[in-house]
Amino acid sequence: MLQPKRTLYRKQQKGRIHGMATRNHRVTFGDFGIKSLEAGWITSRQIEAARIAMTREMKREGQVWIKIFPDKPITKKPAEVRMGKGKGAPEYWVAVIKPGTILFEVGGVDRATAKKALTLAAQKLPFVTRISERPDFEG
Repeated sequence: MLQPKRTLYRKQQKGRIHGMATRNHRVTFGDFGIKSLEAGWITSRQIEAARIAMTREMKREGQVWIKIFPDKPITKKPAEVRMGKGKGAPEYWVAVIKPGTILFEVGGVDRATAKKALTLAAQKLPFVTRISERPDFEG
């Protein structure tokens, strides 16, 4: 007797990041930006740390645009809790990043200051990035 073909369904609760960024992949507001070269999550604390590093280096000149928003809650159950009893409380928030996404933009400062500020901000991020420039920038 033939067995019916069974399909295995797996839960992928954390999600998988596939492909390159199709939106938010060009510098639009400022003159320079940080572009991600890898996929991953960036927490709200990492975003804030990068923003502070940029604004301090620029000595509050020019403008900074944050092009990402942490809208995915990451939950965690307390330590030494038994199985069951529902899902844990939200622990922190992350932004899901695809390769090619512009994370931050800077405008109103010269090239050297912008590159230094964006380099400091990139050190606060959990993946490899590169400094990108607006195509029609002349300065």
